Amino acid sequence: MDRGEMEGTAAKVEDFKGRVDELITKVDKLEQRVNEVEKFYLTTEIKQPSTSRNAPILIDKNKEKHVPSMKKLQQDASRREAAATKRMQELMRQFGTVFRQITQHKWAWPFMQPVDVEGLGLHDYYQIIDRPMDFSTIKNQMEAKDGTGYKHVREICADVRLVFKNAMKYNDEKSDVHVMAKTLLEKFEEKWLQFLPKAMEEEKRQEGEEEEARLNMQLTQETVHTKLARDINNELCEVDMHIEELRETIVKRCRRISIMEKRKLGIDLTKLCPEDLSKALEIVAQNNPSFPSTAENVELDINAQSESTLWRLKFFVKDALKAEHKSSSKDDDNNITNKNAAISQDNDTASKRKKEICDAVAKVAKCRNKKLG
Repeated sequence: MDRGEMEGTAAKVEDFKGRVDELITKVDKLEQRVNEVEKFYLTTEIKQPSTSRNAPILIDKNKEKHVPSMKKLQQDASRREAAATKRMQELMRQFGTVFRQITQHKWAWPFMQPVDVEGLGLHDYYQIIDRPMDFSTIKNQMEAKDGTGYKHVREICADVRLVFKNAMKYNDEKSDVHVMAKTLLEKFEEKWLQFLPKAMEEEKRQEGEEEEARLNMQLTQETVHTKLARDINNELCEVDMHIEELRETIVKRCRRISIMEKRKLGIDLTKLCPEDLSKALEIVAQNNPSFPSTAENVELDINAQSESTLWRLKFFVKDALKAEHKSSSKDDDNNITNKNAAISQDNDTASKRKKEICDAVAKVAKCRNKKLG
C-alpha cells in the first residue's frame, strides 16, 4: 500500500470514527433518559411501556389533552393547602370554647402556669416528667401568629391531656392535685367526644383531597414519562438505522473473508491462550447476544458469523498470536532488517485502521444491545 492509499484510508477511518463518536454521544444521552423513565416506573405500580423499536408506544391523544399540567397541579396544591389551613384554623378557634370551659373550672388553677420546680423544691420532677405542659403554654401556642403554633386541633387535645397526665403521674393518687387532674381530664374527654366528629369530618375531607391530588399527580407523571418513552423509542429507531447504515458501509468497503481464511481463522483460534480465547468469544457474542460465550463448552460456527465479526476476529487473533510469538522469541526479532520492519509497519498500520473501523461499529452495537435494547 503506497502513501497515498494509506492517507486515504486514514481519512476514511477518521470519518467513520467521527460518525461513531456522534452515535455514542447520542446513545449516552438516551441512556440517561431511559434511566429516568425506569426510575419512575420502578417506584410506581404503573406498567412500564416498552422502548423496543418493535413495540411502538401508543398514547391516547384525546386523553393526553385532558391531563392537567405539572404547573396547574402545583397551583391547585397551593390553593388546596391554603383552604385546608384556613378550615383547620376555624376548627381550632371553635375548639377554643372547649379549652376555655376547662381552664375556667374552679379546679383548673394548679395547671394554669408552668410548675415552679425550684420554688417548690421538686428536685426529681424532671426525672419523672419528660415533657412539662401547662394551660398558659397551650394558650400561647394557640394564639401564635408566626407559624410556630398548632397546625391541627388534635395537637391541642394531646397537650391538654398531657397537662393532666403529668399531674397524675407526679402526684400521689390521694393528693388533691391528682384528684383534680383526674376529674378535669374526665370532663375534657366528654367535651372532646362531642367535638370529635367535626375534626374527623375535616380529616376525611383532607384525605379525599390529597388522594385526588395524588392520583392527578400520578396521571400527569405517567403521561409525561410515557411521552418521554415514546420519544426515546423514536430516537432509538433513528440510532439503530444509522448504525445499520454505518455497518453496511463498512462491510461493503471490506472484501469478503475467503474460505481459506475462515479455515485458517478456525485453526488459529485453537492456538490462543485461554484468556485470549475468552476475549475472542466475547467478540462473537457482541453481535450475537444469544451466543453462550461464557459456557464451559462452546461450539463456534465460523461460516455463520457476519463479515464484521469475522474481520474483528481475524485482527484480534492475528494480534494475539503475534504478541505470544514476540514474548517467546524476542531474540529472533532483533535480526529483522530495517527494510522488513518498514514493510511490516505499513501492513500493521493498514490492519490497525481496519480494526479500528470494526471495533468502532462493534462498540456502538454493544451500546444499542446492552443499554437500549
